Amino acid sequence: MPDHEKVYRQEAAQYHELIAKQPDLKTVIEEIRPIKGLDIVDLGAGTGRLTMVFAPESLSIIALDASAAMLEITAERLSVAGLRNGSTQVSDHRKLPLPDRSADVVVSGWSICYLTNKNIPEWEHNLDEVIREIKRILRPGGTVVILETMGTGFETPNPPDFLLPYYAALVDKYGFSFRWIRADYEFESIGQAERLTRFFFGDELADRVVEQNLVRLPECAGIWWLHI
Repeated sequence: MPDHEKVYRQEAAQYHELIAKQPDLKTVIEEIRPIKGLDIVDLGAGTGRLTMVFAPESLSIIALDASAAMLEITAERLSVAGLRNGSTQVSDHRKLPLPDRSADVVVSGWSICYLTNKNIPEWEHNLDEVIREIKRILRPGGTVVILETMGTGFETPNPPDFLLPYYAALVDKYGFSFRWIRADYEFESIGQAERLTRFFFGDELADRVVEQNLVRLPECAGIWWLHI
């Protein structure tokens, strides 16, 4: 499996090419909480997958991420689109550089898991800190929406074992609601599918992409949400 931390630091452009092959999640998230006219925080924004979806209708949006390289792409995308209500800042999820009660909605896509999988001895403490910080910056009546993988290359949920305790804690300890959706990658060619899959997901899945001619790579995503 490729080193994702290295990818986020050094290969942001190719990562952005990959995630651009997934569907727009605006409708799915707005079924939980409409975002028009609200102050949004995108936690673990990366290259702006969610930031660019919400920026046109939000009052403001702040994109936070640990990778400056990823945020450079987000900032450029906001600038090119002429969106002046968005900003970016390098940040740790456990210590957000924002005032108390400054956001209406916090969204986090495929990001918190890097601090909260069971391969990290302090994952439970990390999750406590992340949830505490999210609740601190949310206004009364605010909403947090978390998206994470439920399995790449599978038609139905098959989440990695090392994420199961984290997912269970969101529901059992913190009171989140849960559903899952399909968020398949739709590639333009088998060559592109192999290259981008091998780049981010590794050789085993990329070999299956070639063997099965998977121009559409199945992806299941979990959505957890909590109204404060």
